[in-house]
Amino acid sequence: MAGKPGTSQSTHKFGTFLGVYMPSILTILGLIMYLRFGWVLGNLGLIKTIIVVLMASSITFITGLSASAIATNIKVGVGGEYFMISRSLGLEPGGAIGIPLYLCRTLSVTFYCYGLSEAILALWPVTGITIPSYTLQLMTIAFIVIVTVLSGKSAKLVLRSQIPIMILVGASVLALMIGVLTKDLQMPITKATYQTAPEGFWYVFAVFFPAVTGFTAGIGMSGDLKNPQKSIPRGTLGAVVSGAVVYLIIPILLAITGALTIEQMTNPEAGVTIWTRLAILGPWIVYPAVWGAVLSSAFGSILGGPRILQALSMDGLVPKFLSTLSRSGQPTIATWISGVIAVGAVFLGGLNTIAQYVSVLFLTLYVAVNMSAAIEQLIKEPSYRPTIDIPWYISILGAVAAMVVMWLINPFAFAFALGLEVLIFLYLMSKKLEQQWGDASTGIWMHLGRYALLRLNAKKVHPRNWRPIIILFVRDINEHIELVRFTEMLGQNSGLLTISKLITLENESEFTLKNEIAHEMQKDLALAGLQALTEVHIVTDLKYGMNHVAAGHGVAGIKTNTVVFGWSSTHEGKIKELEIINDMARSGKNVLIAHINKPFPKKVKKRIDIWWRGRENNCDLMVLLAYLIQLNNKWKKTTIRIFSITHSEDEKQTLENHIRFSIREARIVANVIVIVAQPKENVLDILLTKSKYVDLVFLGLARGVNQVEERVTFIDNILSKLNRAVLVQNNGVESEIPVIFDSKSTSIKV
Repeated sequence: MAGKPGTSQSTHKFGTFLGVYMPSILTILGLIMYLRFGWVLGNLGLIKTIIVVLMASSITFITGLSASAIATNIKVGVGGEYFMISRSLGLEPGGAIGIPLYLCRTLSVTFYCYGLSEAILALWPVTGITIPSYTLQLMTIAFIVIVTVLSGKSAKLVLRSQIPIMILVGASVLALMIGVLTKDLQMPITKATYQTAPEGFWYVFAVFFPAVTGFTAGIGMSGDLKNPQKSIPRGTLGAVVSGAVVYLIIPILLAITGALTIEQMTNPEAGVTIWTRLAILGPWIVYPAVWGAVLSSAFGSILGGPRILQALSMDGLVPKFLSTLSRSGQPTIATWISGVIAVGAVFLGGLNTIAQYVSVLFLTLYVAVNMSAAIEQLIKEPSYRPTIDIPWYISILGAVAAMVVMWLINPFAFAFALGLEVLIFLYLMSKKLEQQWGDASTGIWMHLGRYALLRLNAKKVHPRNWRPIIILFVRDINEHIELVRFTEMLGQNSGLLTISKLITLENESEFTLKNEIAHEMQKDLALAGLQALTEVHIVTDLKYGMNHVAAGHGVAGIKTNTVVFGWSSTHEGKIKELEIINDMARSGKNVLIAHINKPFPKKVKKRIDIWWRGRENNCDLMVLLAYLIQLNNKWKKTTIRIFSITHSEDEKQTLENHIRFSIREARIVANVIVIVAQPKENVLDILLTKSKYVDLVFLGLARGVNQVEERVTFIDNILSKLNRAVLVQNNGVESEIPVIFDSKSTSIKV
């Protein structure tokens, strides 16, 4: 009977030796040790072989240190390497590494079982019964089924079965040592021959390197450990060091034996026979050890892969049912699916070629682990306090070295691996996933933000560098989504928008929900396809609160310069808004009152009308805002029309020339229309005749609070008759557009 996703009632937890060290060391001391060590030594000689071992082991040791640093800083859960990367770099980078890593571990089951089948069939007598061509595939499928069933039933059973395998592997190394020392000895082979590796040193290094990559097998068991913070560093680093010691002893033994010639060792087909010729009781110890090592590696992969899938499921990157556990705490469904994929891979063919791509994809894990540790160090996150500390440049060195090895193994596989992970990353970014933990990406942006703010604060903002840093006051984003959409257009390409919700003392129940309300506002914006900052403020009074919040809003060089709100629906609210505007004028904040009666049209060609009075610099800001809207993709074909009204034919041409000169100097394209009004003609009627049905209308908003009742009535009369209108009061923009009108010019005064 299956339990709930990600939970179990009787999960057996493991310690350092059985849970981490054992699977790691057995994966390190694997097939390449038996099949390729003689070939490496014969081609490179003892000195260069030791250099290869030290270089390869150094890369894994650095990566082990980086993994240990991360593991000792967080409470490691299910998913091993994926868990650590996702909690350090974020959900999207973690998924970009975790999904290919799961496939690599699953395909590794196929490779190991395939290798085990080949190793057993190699002993089949040449004479006698002919082996059918499909026997290899059937044996591989049988081994995959066996390891899948055992791991699905009990991780404890699988890990304990590795104890006799470890004894066999240790016995084979001891048998090699005794066999070499009891036979003829010679001076060590030190000269590189490259007899069967004409490609040179780095080719041999690339062939050997996968021998040391198995140390992360134990990290994959993180969710099944009693104390991951203690076991992962000890077990992982212990396995890396132990493997390096064994890998330094074996080439010395092979280099001093007189029982084999250079030609015999460099023969790529000699493989395990080098060991069987040298070790005492050769085939009787070596072959079972080889089979056991390969089988152990398959067990490590089938244990680690489903746990990565389980972690991906728990984080919502794959379906939730894949994290369901059995009564014994095993991710049963994930294990069965992994087994099915591994069986399907048997029929792929060309497994040797695929193996290179798997190896390179697996090495991207090294890069990610090292980069995670380095970034945590560089951003100096206060919460990053590992008990095993490693300098950031060491981790960077490990990441670079891993990338070099990826290139050496196969440049095309290297490009494929990075391309695949970038595609997965971009896909996950597009999903806008929600994570419940902090990660290093926040710290990175904090670091960059701090640097940028300090630089901005040291500079004076010139008019040509002006950007709209806007705060928009709304009660509910969904109710005023068109107002939000308009305001976002102003700063989409060059500015910054903050949406602020004010909570008064009357709404005491919302005081403790400030963060949740701001988060819900972000969700509403995401659903509408909009981007902005969101915040919630508690104020004693709306009028005082808006002034107080707007006056001090912003940080250093990005102080808020523009305040936006909608025209109130109540008479009292409208009067209060005009009073607020008067107060904000004193603080140097530009003010926009936007009234959107109808949603913005979806048509391609739009029109913006500006009614230009030419006083109080409002015209400068209106033209600039119209231009900023025009920068948006959906408004790039917009026509801007600038209207002004005069009562004299003599002034008309002069006024037109002045306006055209001004916008030409500002490098803004607009149509200029100067209207000669008749003495008794109402300017409001002129405005409605020309702009009633256009997409957006900008009007200047005069300063002062005199005759408030009359102004409210007049503003109501205008805004109610236009589809979309914005009243603009410039209190701070020093535009490059010269003010060219004199007191004789006339327009709508609001």
